[in-house]
Amino acid sequence: MVTNRSAYNPGISLLPAENHARNGRRKNSDCGSLWDLLDAVKDPEIPALSLWDLGVLQDITQIDGAIVVTITPTYSGCPAMQVMAEDIAATLRQAGYDNFRISTRLAPAWTTDWLSELGRQQLRLYGIAPPRNESPIHCPRCDATEIRLISQFSSTPCKALYQCRDCAEPFDYFKPI
Repeated sequence: MVTNRSAYNPGISLLPAENHARNGRRKNSDCGSLWDLLDAVKDPEIPALSLWDLGVLQDITQIDGAIVVTITPTYSGCPAMQVMAEDIAATLRQAGYDNFRISTRLAPAWTTDWLSELGRQQLRLYGIAPPRNESPIHCPRCDATEIRLISQFSSTPCKALYQCRDCAEPFDYFKPI
């Protein structure tokens, strides 16, 4: 887990509050081996990212002997949520867990701030420019900033399609939400 700490006050996290809480739930969980197990579950639309690094995997708890896995969709109506839940269930079953349920939490809404730093690096390596709250967008292939927008929407509604003017390659940009 990477935590950003202020040089002036090392006790203040620079992570958004909900992301800080999510990291704390994992760090302080009694289900550490389950978190590690579910790190193998990837986003079906971007298989370079685990559900944890994408920020979708929110919590793993045990209630009355049942494992409860909580996930949050990247956007309301995300068609990949069913596949994510099925992949989580298959991973748990393959590891010998049968008593579980998968819960979907809608609030607070998912944000690209929940992407881990590793997830952002994995996006770049996969050829997708990670979200940025400031300009400019960088080409994930050559790091150039001379780019042009081709389409506001790409392979999924949460991405836009750009083309790099330096290397001429098209690439997806994961929009900040």
